Amino acid sequence: MSDLSTAPPLAEQEQYEPEEPAGLRALVTRFRGGDLGVVPVVAGLVVIWTVMQILNPVFLSSVNLVNLTLECAPVGVIALGVGLMLLVGQIDLSVGSLSGLSAALTAILFVDQGLSPWLAVPASVAAAAIIGLLYALVFNRLGVPSFVITLAGLLGFLGVQLWVLGSKGSINLPYDSGLVTFAQLDFLPSWLSYTLAVVAAGWLFAAGYLRARDRRAAGLPAASLRGLVLRSAVLLAGLGLAVWYLGRARGVGWMFVLFLALVLATHYLLARTRFGKSIYAVGGNVEAARRAGINVKAVYTSVFVLCTSLAAVGGVLAAARLAAANQSTGGGDVNLNAIAAAVIGGTSLFGGRGNAFAALLGIVVIQSISSGLTLLNLNSSFRYMVTGAVLLLAVALDAAARRSRASHGRA
Repeated sequence: MSDLSTAPPLAEQEQYEPEEPAGLRALVTRFRGGDLGVVPVVAGLVVIWTVMQILNPVFLSSVNLVNLTLECAPVGVIALGVGLMLLVGQIDLSVGSLSGLSAALTAILFVDQGLSPWLAVPASVAAAAIIGLLYALVFNRLGVPSFVITLAGLLGFLGVQLWVLGSKGSINLPYDSGLVTFAQLDFLPSWLSYTLAVVAAGWLFAAGYLRARDRRAAGLPAASLRGLVLRSAVLLAGLGLAVWYLGRARGVGWMFVLFLALVLATHYLLARTRFGKSIYAVGGNVEAARRAGINVKAVYTSVFVLCTSLAAVGGVLAAARLAAANQSTGGGDVNLNAIAAAVIGGTSLFGGRGNAFAALLGIVVIQSISSGLTLLNLNSSFRYMVTGAVLLLAVALDAAARRSRASHGRA
């Protein structure tokens, strides 16, 4: 990344960030101010899981939940890139076509050209990154709206995908290849799953403790030690229970772990780096960000490249999951589900608000709806209608929260 800002160092910026002490009163205050956090989507997920379990007791079985985690990964990775675009107040409508094209390129290089997957996959992701650079060039230099640029990309790269696949229309990936086994058959051993759960809880405590210490040193309110311990203990208990329950079937898939790793890396990028703060600043008010010394064009360029690259990774995972790349890869509802997942998870369509975990929560909601309705033997028409209703509700909540923040002077 290039130098994105001449603003004060991160430590100085954080001195001006308020952090209210944890507690019921602070939570109510945040809600009244329009800061709903993940509460709506988590509550919606609980309702969905409860209804689906009542209608079909198989829904919450360990076997179905393992399948659910694997189905979440490909589109979830794509939604992660879409979320970054939304944070800067832009949109990428071509992620589905790019994921399909990347899957096709990987299959051609791997199967037809005989390249190793270790070369085929990076080459496909690099091609998608170049497309992101092209998008950014048109956006920054010519001022064409991202909606129009990526809509053209949606159509154009769909055509390229059909062209490179040619008359065959489909390329099967070898079932015994590492790419396919990674997506279908590779699962963490139980000891490693539990170890990662402990590491995650320990990391949460350590990060919170260090942040609280720095804020106290600056004379700012900070989370209590008891609150940090309680938060970490709850996370450890939740992760431990999830690992145990999924372990009753096949366990935790490596592909889902890769998705979680990308979510955590993106969260760190957004929450702990100057580049992440620049993303929020540009999405919140681009003119104010420019006057603050942020290189707005560099931010847009980086986000375009990250979005298209993540779309490529998601497309490769989808092809590996199905052991094939064909003309329908990346088509259908992939594009809309990726965008819907980011919005349903809590990323604002208005820019400047959201986080990496929105992609995770949103795709779990969408795949839960899909899985539950499939178990009920209902066709895709019901899935589209229910997902559309959930998306509309999420956007309505976002708009209401935005008005509430404006009325409280926190817009």
